[in-house]
Formats: sequence, C-alpha cells, structure tokens
Amino acid sequence: MAVYTKHPAAMPPAAPARETTRHLMVRAFSVLLLFSVFAHTAVYNLVGPVGAVIVIIVLTLAALAIWIPAIVRGQPSVFRWRRLPWVALAYGALALVSTFWSRWPGATLLTWLLLAAVTVTALFVATVLTWNEIARALSTTMKLILGLSLLIELWVALVRHEPLLPNFVEIPESGIDPHLYWVRGNLFNDGRIQGIVGNAHSLAVMCLFALIVFAVLFAAHARRRTMLVLWSALAAVLLIKAASTTVYLSIIVVLVVLAAALIARAASGPGQRRLMYAAFTAVAVIGVTAALLLRDQLLSMFGKSGDLTGRLDIWQAVWERAVTRPIFGNGFSSPWVPWAPGFDGWIVDHGLTVFHAHDMWLDVFLQLGVVGVVLMALAWLALTWRAWFFAVDRPRWDLDAKRPYSPVSLLPLLFVTVLLFEGLVESAPIMLWGWLLLVLLSFKMKSAPLIGVGEHAPEMTTTPTRRTP
Repeated sequence: MAVYTKHPAAMPPAAPARETTRHLMVRAFSVLLLFSVFAHTAVYNLVGPVGAVIVIIVLTLAALAIWIPAIVRGQPSVFRWRRLPWVALAYGALALVSTFWSRWPGATLLTWLLLAAVTVTALFVATVLTWNEIARALSTTMKLILGLSLLIELWVALVRHEPLLPNFVEIPESGIDPHLYWVRGNLFNDGRIQGIVGNAHSLAVMCLFALIVFAVLFAAHARRRTMLVLWSALAAVLLIKAASTTVYLSIIVVLVVLAAALIARAASGPGQRRLMYAAFTAVAVIGVTAALLLRDQLLSMFGKSGDLTGRLDIWQAVWERAVTRPIFGNGFSSPWVPWAPGFDGWIVDHGLTVFHAHDMWLDVFLQLGVVGVVLMALAWLALTWRAWFFAVDRPRWDLDAKRPYSPVSLLPLLFVTVLLFEGLVESAPIMLWGWLLLVLLSFKMKSAPLIGVGEHAPEMTTTPTRRTP
C-alpha cells in the first residue's frame, strides 16, 4: 500500500551525463582548428606555403563536413543564422566585392579565401562548443603553443646550436638577415625568443592570451588548478623572454579594464553605475592624455624610439596611398601578399617587404576605404558593447536576481581589450586569430548571452523542484 509522509522528497540522485565519443572528437577537432589559426605561422614555416594552403583547405572541408549535417539534423544545436555577426560578415562581403576594383586582384582573392576559412572555423567552434568548452579549448590551444615553443627553443639552443630557418632550409654561408629566422636560439642569452610562431611579438600575445584563459579557469575552479599555475608560470617566463613593449602595455590596460568590470559588478543600482561610468571616463581621458604627453619617456623606458620602431614611416607611406582611393579603398589584402606587384618592394624593413600597416584602422582604410572603416568600427563597437555587459551584468533569466557571476563571462571582455589595444600598432585584429576572435565571440554572445543557459548548453543545471507526495 502507499506510504504517506509529511517530509518533502528531493529528486532522486542521478549520475552526471557523460559526453559522447562523437562530441569528445568534435572538441579535439576544434582544438586542432584553433591551433591552425593561432599558430598559422608555425604551420607555414613547417610545411611551406603550398602545405599551409592544403592544411587550411582540408581542415575547412572537414569542419563543413561535420557542421552542415549537424545543422540539417538540428543536432547538437540548431544554427541560429539570425544571430550571425552580420556587420562583420558584411565587411567580408565587401572584401570579396573589392576584387572588381582592386589594384591587386590576385592577392584579394587569395587572402579572402583565407578570411573565409577562418570565418568558417569561428562559426563552427561557436556553434558546436559551449562557453565553458570554448574556454577549455582555448586553454588547450595555448598550452600547445607554449609547450611547442619551449621545446623548439630548447632544441635550437641545446641540440642544433645555430638558428633555424623556415622549412628547415640550410643557412647560406654568406649569411642571412636575422629577421628571416624561424627560431634564433636566444633562450639562454639576452636576445628575444620567437617560439613556434616564429615572431617574438606574436609569441608574447599568445602568452598574454594564455595567462587570461588560465586565470579565468583557475577562478572558475577548473580541474588540475596546480597545473594551471605551472602553465601560467611558463607563459610568464616566455612572455618576458619575448619582450614585447606592446604586450607589456596591453597587460596594464587589461588590468585596468578588469578592475573596472569588477567595480561595475559591485554597483547596487543604475545610479551607482552612472557614477562609475563617469569616473571611468574621467580616468580614461586623464590616462590617454598623460600617455600622449609622456610618450617619449614611456617608450624610452621600454627601449623604444620615438618613431615607434619605424612605424611612423610605414604609416605615412600607407596614408599617402590610401587617400588616393578614400571611399572604397585599393582592394582587400589581409595580410599583404609580398610577391604581389602592388606590395613587392613598396615598404621594405630590414630587407623584407612589409606585409601589413602595423595599424588595423589604417590598414582597413587602405584596403576598403571609409566604407570598410565604418563597417569594421561597427563590428568592434558591437562586440565591445556586448562583451562589457556580458561581463558586468548579473546572469538572470527568471526572477532570481542573486545568481553568482561566472568567471568565464570576463573572457570576451579581456580578449577584446587586448585586440583593440593591439590594433593601434598592429594589424592582427583584422586577420587570422584576430578575425577569428571577432567572429567567434560576436556570434557566441548573440546566440548564447548567458553562460550555461540556452541551446547547446548541457552543463546548465536548474535547481530541482521539491515534491511532496
């Protein structure tokens, strides 16, 4: 017979859901895709230009082969095409259309295919992974870059005993410009290291990304926190050895933005938020003004000249060409293809043809004119706006207004801060991993504005209701 009780009973305990083998393979493939973009120069230096193109084609086709059937079946999630980052995609469409008036149509088509492949990668990762999985995938990618960078630097310094050229080409007896080396072997001397990515500044940026991701996962109480501390220590050591002034300054800006976000989270109401925003604006104006007035002193502290290591000459040359076609630009090419007639020998640094403008806004103005600048500005403005409120607004989807913040919600804001600051002196935010993060974060925040909530978020668990028989 039935037994009655006055005591409520909770839902019966159940084992946590296990990930399917298929999803584990998709996660591993996503890491491979991310590594191929963040460490694209490593792939290029390892297998050459033809091999790099083959790798991109194979990985993109594989991603489409996995992704399209899943969209058609509606699993693991329905593709929310209305949530696509339409402004960023409009910029990509303009880049393709610019072939009709481009001064370098071959370079336009070639680099647009690279842009399209990176876009597919970004949309694929944003669709098949949750926010927590994206953070873990980025963490694994950065660990691969850091670990391989340490290994190749150790090999060149302790085993090879001489610098390494791309594609393992033998060094000519007549010598060669050090800027052509993949790895210079400076791990145990005062020189800068380049790591697996073959560039000291790029390695420093990867180290900063790694520190951000590791810190977020540590705050989120991820597993193996001791290993995260060790990986963070390695990232800090490699960052110091890479010695990038831009990244050093980026760290200061990131810490300031992080402090501002944490302060905004503590605001108890709209009135306090407004006061905080006014204070943030005043601090930003004072900081920027002081940085401009003390520019020479700040640069000298980091061993840099007042012309920003030759960037002023590059910017002047780019501006002079850009203003000849100010509306729609001279044609898309990110990066500049050094063997294209329009770029070959145009701007030369250390005997090498420069392949970007060292400023993303000037680069966009050169390529796609004022129209391109407006589209790019709108894309970054939308991403920055969403990233800020994604970080500072308390997660809420019902009447409960006291849910705790997720540390992962800070990840887009800190990444965007690095990219926007990077864009002042580099063109990385408009190509490869910069473009990937723009599309990935924009699409993910629009389609899943709450971490662990919404479609394709299996880690979200609701509090079980208590029942009384």
